[in-house]
Amino acid sequence: MSKYYLGIDLGSTTSKAVIINDKDEILGRGITNTRANYKVAADIAREEAIYDARFTLLMQKLDREIDSKPVLRQYLNDIRAVFQYLQFERRMQRLEEELRAAVDKFAYDHKAAIVERLELILTTIGPEIKKDFLDNNLGSKNQFFRDIVSERYNEMAEKMDKVYFEPLMLAFDKSITPVENQMVTFNFKELVHESMKMLEQKYRDLPDKPAIEDKGWYYSELNYLKDNYRDVEESLRQYIDEIAAQNIHISNMVGTGYGRALLPFPEDCIKSEILCHAFGAHAVFPDTRTVLDIGGQDTKAIQVDSHGLVTSFHMNDRCAAGCGRYLGYIADEFNISLNELGPEALDAEHETNICSTCTVFAGAEVRELLNVGEKRSNILAGLHRAIVQRAMSLLARSGGVRNEFTFTGGVARNQAVLKYVKEMVAESYGKDIKMNIHTDSIFMGALGGAMFARRNIETDLPEKKQQKAPKKDKIKVTINDPS
Repeated sequence: MSKYYLGIDLGSTTSKAVIINDKDEILGRGITNTRANYKVAADIAREEAIYDARFTLLMQKLDREIDSKPVLRQYLNDIRAVFQYLQFERRMQRLEEELRAAVDKFAYDHKAAIVERLELILTTIGPEIKKDFLDNNLGSKNQFFRDIVSERYNEMAEKMDKVYFEPLMLAFDKSITPVENQMVTFNFKELVHESMKMLEQKYRDLPDKPAIEDKGWYYSELNYLKDNYRDVEESLRQYIDEIAAQNIHISNMVGTGYGRALLPFPEDCIKSEILCHAFGAHAVFPDTRTVLDIGGQDTKAIQVDSHGLVTSFHMNDRCAAGCGRYLGYIADEFNISLNELGPEALDAEHETNICSTCTVFAGAEVRELLNVGEKRSNILAGLHRAIVQRAMSLLARSGGVRNEFTFTGGVARNQAVLKYVKEMVAESYGKDIKMNIHTDSIFMGALGGAMFARRNIETDLPEKKQQKAPKKDKIKVTINDPS
């Protein structure tokens, strides 16, 4: 029986899970929003990582056939896209029920008109989201359920009169949390078979020619599937059923992150997020010597040795200023999604000088700047620059930046933050510093946890800092080497 290892990074804003094999190869990744409930978030991330691992194992099983028949890869990618949509659809149905129930309890005189506009929103955004999953690969973009829905819901609600906008937004705020709090389980085999049925309709409805000439390469494979999808489906069904029946046996696991103390893991399976981020970053970039992790609740500047073990660190753990939660607060203040913050900041004409990165006072300062006519994009640029300046101060106190420099954490996905980090690191430490950003940057803590789960390693934070660290960071992990 194959052995697999699980790492869960239970962050304050996002929860991540990574499954690796005994060769340290990543098989599965899972990620979800932690806003609602830590336990549910950890369960969802773990389940998503297991589903992802099954698709990876299926691809590996069909590796040779895919090389000779690339159309198989297209078919499997389409199955995965539909699979992710069906998961979304189940949650969306639950949200629609909650929204209708919330509006039904309103005492507004114009409740019927509110209901009418709610139905308009739901019947409009539903098909749009389905199309984005099936045709534009939305499921691969690591967007959370809340963000996918709220971005489109808010956009439509904002176009309506204020008399409708406010109750519609109130209904959404009341409804989204119960949905996020609910753990929805899926049967992998049943959902894959349902995905295959939905694909039949997609392939039957394909046009003979692409609407856009540049997509000819894409349609060459889809057109083959249009005429031969039943043959492809039958040839893969046996492999799909085998993978669905396979036991993903987790031999060991390690939990980390801001909420790690809430994980139902044995004490010796809990590890400091500082250690895990350093170990994960070093695994992907072995020459890493400095790691910057900007997470949801804190920022960590970490120095590591040639083995990926921590030699020194400095962190901002007193408040969430300049972290993911701060950005989330700003997004809420502007009534936009987190995904829109970075791109809009990059469109700025200049960076507005921001006096405070304190979450408590940021809202008031932002409103004041808007009232005097400052553009939102300029304010966002100033906010992003202030966040990075705070992180640079932590880097300096931890020992500076040494080649190579690796940026981890959810904020590493924000393009405006990346811009200012690159600029400030080059200004302070020279243009020769190699800076590493990876598609798995947000998963580094979970990856480090999974790798610790696979090894017989007893390590801890450096002694000097250990005395100042929270008690939960003093845990030593000893794991029998599975090899």
